[in-house]
Amino acid sequence: MAIESLATVWLNATGTVAMQSEHSGHDTVITGAQVVTPAGTALCDIGIRDGRIATLGTGLQGDRVIDATGLIAMPGGIDSHVHIAQPSGPGIEMADDFASATRAAACGGNTLVMPFVLPDGDQSLRDATNAYLAQAEGQCLTDISCHLIVKSADPVTLGQDLPALIALGLTSFKVFMTYEGMRLNDAEILRVMDVAKEQGALTLVHAENEDAIEFLRDKAERAGDTAPVFHARSRPVPVEREATHRATTLAEVAGVPLMIVHVSNGAALEEIRRAKERGVKVYAETCPQYITLTADDLDRAGFEGAKWVCSPPPRDTDEQAAIWAGLEQGAFDVFSSDHCPFRFADPAGKDAPGARASFRNIPNGIPGVETRLPILFSEGVSKGRITLEAFAALTATNHARIYGLTDKGAIMVGKDADIVLWDPSLTKAICQDDLHHGADYTPWEGFEVTGWPVHTLLRGQTVMQNGAPEGVPLGRHVAREKVSA
Repeated sequence: MAIESLATVWLNATGTVAMQSEHSGHDTVITGAQVVTPAGTALCDIGIRDGRIATLGTGLQGDRVIDATGLIAMPGGIDSHVHIAQPSGPGIEMADDFASATRAAACGGNTLVMPFVLPDGDQSLRDATNAYLAQAEGQCLTDISCHLIVKSADPVTLGQDLPALIALGLTSFKVFMTYEGMRLNDAEILRVMDVAKEQGALTLVHAENEDAIEFLRDKAERAGDTAPVFHARSRPVPVEREATHRATTLAEVAGVPLMIVHVSNGAALEEIRRAKERGVKVYAETCPQYITLTADDLDRAGFEGAKWVCSPPPRDTDEQAAIWAGLEQGAFDVFSSDHCPFRFADPAGKDAPGARASFRNIPNGIPGVETRLPILFSEGVSKGRITLEAFAALTATNHARIYGLTDKGAIMVGKDADIVLWDPSLTKAICQDDLHHGADYTPWEGFEVTGWPVHTLLRGQTVMQNGAPEGVPLGRHVAREKVSA
């Protein structure tokens, strides 16, 4: 995009170039940044008015000026896969509530996160949603927009609660093919997908074959193989590959779009490619753990490996290379954290009753909402694997497009002024003491990154500056547009 010297050039909502007077007033002007937009990257100013991006250009005037010389302006990160204050079983507590999770998210350069509503026991999906949103009210430093978890295909859930909640803007829901008490069988998944098609929602699938996992878990325990590393060894690539094939086939039968979450290996990604070749509308998500961690991280002395227990587990360096190839080639649509935090030194967390006796009892999940963006920026942009534009798409723009967040995800005139300023040369090691989540560890302790977010704005208001949260909780729940099949 060429920048005129005597008039402001800005990108309107369709991405075309237009002219506007340089003397228009703004609440805030960000000057001197290298600005990443869907139409390309340019050195220009960003004018913000009433919480929205009003102008992109030069010579802009505003009541507040943020000098961003030497920095990169990106759309605020959207992390479309996080778990916050979610029911996790008797006596087990997640480490983050909405206040701590969104504080960490903002400090990691995010402006919106998408947590999951999970009914507790026999609670209805509608009651669970009302209670969950009540927990979030007044607590969030970033915006949120909730997914639903469908763990029962009963008539009330499918015939009443889901249609009502979708109509209110909760237009995506997740189903599980693993975890007893959560998983649905194929017939139930098809019925859920049918509701998605009728009501205009997107189905997310956790694709792992529970029967195969249970077979391998039982076999490991009979052999006395109970250490944390056997969590990874009892969930090998084939159980994810098979479930991914089955999920895409069910979506093909139902005629619905589908998101396969946290893809960890090349074989599963190949199943997604094949489905796309057959005409299935399927999206793919991956996460930082699958480009930086391996199953060997679980193979540590004593109980230490429990820190890395998550599902699917990290794989090996060959699978890391396959995931990177997918990122570089555009096979992945979104890059999320799957932030699922538990405290390590806590009987309500990783050290739950029975966890040291068997990997089966270790709560699944790792913290990552604050480190998602720096890891991908460092490993991707700083190392020349992906462009700034691809980074913005993987971490914000595609999330907004796929999930119906029409006012989010891009630096464009008319969008919410959700902006993060990056220092591309800032190099430092990830350290638990610097992070803001509720967990007592990070799986990436000591991992060195180049490129770090230094200023986060939500609708034009600063929520993080120089690594510290700032301001009062301004976040709100954002309703989303319906999804077309």
